[in-house]
Amino acid sequence: KKLPYDFQKDFAPITTLALVPNLLEVNASTPVQPVADLVNLAKAEPGKLTYGSNGNGTAQHLIGTQFQNMTGTEINHIPYKGSGPLASDLIGGQITMSFDTITPVLPHIKAGKLRPLAVTTAKRSAALPDVPTLEEAGLKGFNIGTWFGVLAPAATPKDIVARLNAEMVKVIQSPEFRKRMDEIGAEPIGNSADQMAQQIKGETEKFAKLVKDAKVT
Repeated sequence: KKLPYDFQKDFAPITTLALVPNLLEVNASTPVQPVADLVNLAKAEPGKLTYGSNGNGTAQHLIGTQFQNMTGTEINHIPYKGSGPLASDLIGGQITMSFDTITPVLPHIKAGKLRPLAVTTAKRSAALPDVPTLEEAGLKGFNIGTWFGVLAPAATPKDIVARLNAEMVKVIQSPEFRKRMDEIGAEPIGNSADQMAQQIKGETEKFAKLVKDAKVT
């Protein structure tokens, strides 16, 4: 609640490296297929289903909060200390679902232990092209993912920021970088510094409202 810095004023955005979609996934033995089945089950038994996250206030927690808001469901949030124990309990059937990033759960999906129901971002993932987005599943406007970017101290000269952006974008657009991102289910971005600043501003407003409305702590 009291950060010692303001991340919109104290940093100079350089570029967004990549976007990693989050997935709504369930244990492979769970008898639901489309998202609509899961929503109907949650509505039939309010408070009985559970979803895991990497902890309070993480992207997974907020995605789960938004999912409940848009579906009118009540699903219990179970915070974990990382994707490892979260995936283990999901595979073991201790929790109903999770909204983890695609990278740590992709091996479990390929092994048939977990079943993806939807991607949380606006576009489908190249790593799982047959899995629909939540918007395609009926949740209009649902678009939340996990992105990674590079920032410098706010006082960094603009010519240095421009040079760093140009060099990093070259790397991001290279076949080698794109191949590695494809392997882990990430989408290379490589936007401008101004575009990244607008991205941060928009996400700050969106999540601040979500946190306030849902009283997330």
